[in-house]
Amino acid sequence: MDPVLNALSDIDVAAFHRDGFVVCHDLAAESSVDEMRRVAEEHLQDQLAPVEYEVDVQYPGSPESRQASGGHTARRLLHAYSRHEALRKWATSDAVKDSLGRLFGHEKLHLSQCHHNCIMTKHPGFSSATLWHQDNRFWSFDEENLISVWLSLSQETERNGCLRVIPGTHLAQFEPGRFDAGLFLRPDLQENKALIAKSFLVELNRGDVLFFHSRLFHAAGRNLTNETKLSLVFTYHEASNRPIKETRSARFPAISFLEG
Repeated sequence: MDPVLNALSDIDVAAFHRDGFVVCHDLAAESSVDEMRRVAEEHLQDQLAPVEYEVDVQYPGSPESRQASGGHTARRLLHAYSRHEALRKWATSDAVKDSLGRLFGHEKLHLSQCHHNCIMTKHPGFSSATLWHQDNRFWSFDEENLISVWLSLSQETERNGCLRVIPGTHLAQFEPGRFDAGLFLRPDLQENKALIAKSFLVELNRGDVLFFHSRLFHAAGRNLTNETKLSLVFTYHEASNRPIKETRSARFPAISFLEG
């Protein structure tokens, strides 16, 4: 396994619990990033299933149909854990395990194979924008306490659609009326406008990692550059935090971190 290059400090852990996110720079070794990016590019070139396409989500900027220009633009390469040993190695690496152990408070963790087990892509021209949301909107666990690990496989900037987050929203409660039918924040409401005005742009370099809580509000813009942006994302939860039976969250068995 790769060595822990830049472990989280006590200040980082405190910032995560306060803000709902923290960035750890250069957490992945350059050689590992190179290999994982190569795998991602090969699978993307071959459209290796399962794939979620931009047209499937119909977010702002998505092609209208499979027959339209850009209709076969990939949004996510799903089931990343099962795709290649290099991806599994990173998902269960000491760098990830030690960081999550500090954020959760212990190491009895599971990796979800249902949620954010994917390679995220943003292509020039046909990438969509993701509106303000919490990931728990479609996740079903005993507790809304999961952490996603977002590894940048290429530089992420405002121009190519990097994430924006709203610090502290993982601790807040929101009335149902502040959401639309898709459980996105309604941008027409004054209280939501004030909240969004506090958002923070998360720009990353290759090998940087964003840890963020499943209750944290986040969004992302479109890719306005001429190069594809690639990220690898896995989501983890405490072993005691079980997915609710008969829901999508329980569809695939979780991976015990003790096996990593």
